[in-house]
Amino acid sequence: MGFFANADVPVLVAFVVYLLIMLGIGFYFSNKSKKISDYFLAGRGLNSWVTAMSAQASDMSGWILMGLPGAAYATGMGNYWIAIGLAIGTILNWAFVAKPLRRFTEAAGNSITIPQYLQNRFKADSPIVRLVCAVVIFIFFLVYTTSAFVSGGKLFQVVFNIDSTNETYTKAAVIISALIIVSYTFMGGFNAVAWTDFIQGLLMIIAIAAVPITLICSIDNFSPDMIANTAKIVEEGQSTAGFASLFENRSATGIISDLAWALGYFGMPHILVRFMAIKDAKSVKKSAIIAIIWVIISLGAAVLIGILGRVYLDSQGIYLGSAEQELIFIKVVKMLFPGVIAGILLSAVLASIMSTADSQLLVTASAVANDFFKVVVKKDVSDKTLMWVSRGSVMVISVIACILALDPKDSIMGIVSNAWAGFGAAFGPAILLSLYWKRLTLKGTVAGIITGAGTVILWDNILHLGGVMYSIVPGFILSIIVTVIVSLIDKEPSDEVKEIFEKAKAIE
Repeated sequence: MGFFANADVPVLVAFVVYLLIMLGIGFYFSNKSKKISDYFLAGRGLNSWVTAMSAQASDMSGWILMGLPGAAYATGMGNYWIAIGLAIGTILNWAFVAKPLRRFTEAAGNSITIPQYLQNRFKADSPIVRLVCAVVIFIFFLVYTTSAFVSGGKLFQVVFNIDSTNETYTKAAVIISALIIVSYTFMGGFNAVAWTDFIQGLLMIIAIAAVPITLICSIDNFSPDMIANTAKIVEEGQSTAGFASLFENRSATGIISDLAWALGYFGMPHILVRFMAIKDAKSVKKSAIIAIIWVIISLGAAVLIGILGRVYLDSQGIYLGSAEQELIFIKVVKMLFPGVIAGILLSAVLASIMSTADSQLLVTASAVANDFFKVVVKKDVSDKTLMWVSRGSVMVISVIACILALDPKDSIMGIVSNAWAGFGAAFGPAILLSLYWKRLTLKGTVAGIITGAGTVILWDNILHLGGVMYSIVPGFILSIIVTVIVSLIDKEPSDEVKEIFEKAKAIE
């Protein structure tokens, strides 16, 4: 019992109950995924509420309750630029991608994955685009899933008062969070993921709205001026100048980089797959309204938690060093709420982690099984075998991500931003152009995907220019340019391909 020796019993009970509910949903759907389209797309039968809530819950990850509040705690109001960028991206994605993608994937051979859609969109015999997509998905979702396991490990360390200097316990915390996420994803597939994400999305919005209100009520004689006057001290090289300003200490390139997070939405496979799974294109409008309201509230509150959390902790004489700043939400919840309520609110952090990691694992597994195994290894594979290949992929990917999470090289914010840029730059231009440009060709699409992904990897990991400009900006721009140029040089799409384009436009 050493791992749980210092745990708060009411918090532990709330966690266990929550986890049992999530695992119960996974078990319930384990017998309902009979076909591969059920396992990956829930048979294209999701209603508007489940589509919206699962899309946004899977979008935000532990980043929204740990990474973003931590950044706001450290540097203040300037982090609203990222929130604004993400809100804009959400609106544009639902407005210009959701309905057309639902139509196009249906018209293009009833495609069940993004790589399969891109191959069917061009009536291509060559599997090259599916293989390229599968490689990109594997690389960047491995990075993304690692961030989820890191978040889970940090959550369990704080919630159960684990000694962070005890390497055995800290690694055990990461492994436990990974096992929980893998369990229900393995069992129930997309249905389990979508419905657990729906519940987790509700829990997240309740928690993220309740904490800032409670913080304001808990700060003596609170006024907005306290934000401007807070944290005058400078510790660990962290200057708080401009804490209450959107513009002070924010360069033009910095603001552009933050707003450019919007571009990532167009290429996120785990979000795009929700658009593909919705019952019909007519249901998109209602989903969009629900999702946009959820995102605006969540992003605004997440930054506010970091800012108000700093004001509150400063008033208590508490300063969080750089290693603890991403724990600001967890710290204030444990200080302000009684045991069971704290446990429920802290379960929201676990919900945010699980809701993204499960989606990432499922999309990666679909790429390995449907876009690699079925294409390269065994073309006439049965649905039953393919589902077991997918489940095996979930296990393998999880093991690799867990190993990487045991010794993370970056913060949660840093890991997520790298994966976000990779997907946005690689798939964003390809998806947008496939929906709106009839002249797009397969060669142009493949060239653009490789260019976008390659630029992000080069920019961040070899040239180390992330401090100059967020890598999604050059990656996205170069990907569009290469895609258009190669498509124009290439011969025009066949009449059959153009017919798919027109057919998709006509679907109601």
